[in-house]
Amino acid sequence: MKSKNQFSLLLTRRFLPLFLTQYLGAFNDNFFKSALMMLITYRLGDAAGVDSRILVNAAAGVFIAPFFIFAAPASDLADRYDRSDLMRWVKFAEIVVMSGAALGFYIHNVWLLMAVLFLMGAQSTFFSPAKYSILPQHLNEDELIAGNGLIQMGTYLAILTGTIAGGLMILKENGIFWVGGLAVGIAAAGWLSSMFIPPTKPIDPSRKISFSIVKRTLEMFRYVYPMKTVFCSMLAISWFWLVGATFLAQFPTYSRLILGTDESVATSFLAIFSCGIGLGSMACNAILKGKITTKYVPSAAYGIAIASVLLWYVSSRPPVAPGTPEIGAFEFFSRPENFMITFCLFVIAFCGGLYIVPLYAVMQSKAPEEKVSGVIACSNITDSIFMAVAALGASVLISWGVTIPQIFLTMGPSTFIVGLLVNLLNHKKN
Repeated sequence: MKSKNQFSLLLTRRFLPLFLTQYLGAFNDNFFKSALMMLITYRLGDAAGVDSRILVNAAAGVFIAPFFIFAAPASDLADRYDRSDLMRWVKFAEIVVMSGAALGFYIHNVWLLMAVLFLMGAQSTFFSPAKYSILPQHLNEDELIAGNGLIQMGTYLAILTGTIAGGLMILKENGIFWVGGLAVGIAAAGWLSSMFIPPTKPIDPSRKISFSIVKRTLEMFRYVYPMKTVFCSMLAISWFWLVGATFLAQFPTYSRLILGTDESVATSFLAIFSCGIGLGSMACNAILKGKITTKYVPSAAYGIAIASVLLWYVSSRPPVAPGTPEIGAFEFFSRPENFMITFCLFVIAFCGGLYIVPLYAVMQSKAPEEKVSGVIACSNITDSIFMAVAALGASVLISWGVTIPQIFLTMGPSTFIVGLLVNLLNHKKN
């Protein structure tokens, strides 16, 4: 597939309905999470008699937990049934779950909303293996880079727009009604778009659905581990999620305490990061011309590493004095000394897009067809573990007195080492 025809996939039934379904689902996840975090911080935390900071961190864990619990049965279902049917079931379940969210917002019940957050994580867990494993069934091998690039672009655009929309709407007058109604409506739109995903042949109709979570998960990892290229690609993807989670989690505090800016700058950083990853993901097809290879993954890792170190350097400035008025996005971006901060964030994100798309394509193309969903399920588990490590590691470092720019600095050498390891693997394959 030629790079110039990348967007032509969006004109095909074998890709467009999947793209729309994925975008709407990712939007709804982040729309709901952002609204819930804002509501907890400003209203529900105090009403529930619980420290809002504890609730916010607990909410992050509640959303990730299903990826550990349900990864094995999600993989089994994706192999036993037509993956397009499975996605339709999951999207219909999202309508029911979002109806619970609307009720939770209406009655201001934080515990019901936390239960809904867990169920949203669960439906994402069941959707993911079907989403990624259906791509090789609908796309030619030379279209996988383009398809994955579009999926990643759509995902990060959904994260950006969903996060901003949920945070802005929930605290407005009648915001709980708007958010609840839109969440249900978006879920219904996702279910409608899933109806047009072409059917696929079940991989293993006799597959038993295992709920022996630990045993089945270990079986999946034991199968994936000997496939060195696939296993290493999986771990390299999880490293990307660790790096991304580290940067995204620090943006609000970095903006306020290090740069002395208001929340509009933190939101702008999220926009820059999301757009950078989206553009990098799209650039993959132009660079690789549809060829599935990790040839340029080490260079992308080195780019992330160098830009991370440079970001630490340009962020080394005197602490913001207490009582100093916060500046807004317009004033911040109009100051020449802040150009390099913006540039570094964009380079980190752009290189992240170049880094991750080929790795997903390798997992999909190198794993046997009957095991692709299991590989994706394993990848979801390692992604969650790495993101949890990112959150815990950053908390520990901050408690030891490490500054946020210094946390960014740690991403430099560590990502450089990851790039060296991928490069070593490439040479061994050759």
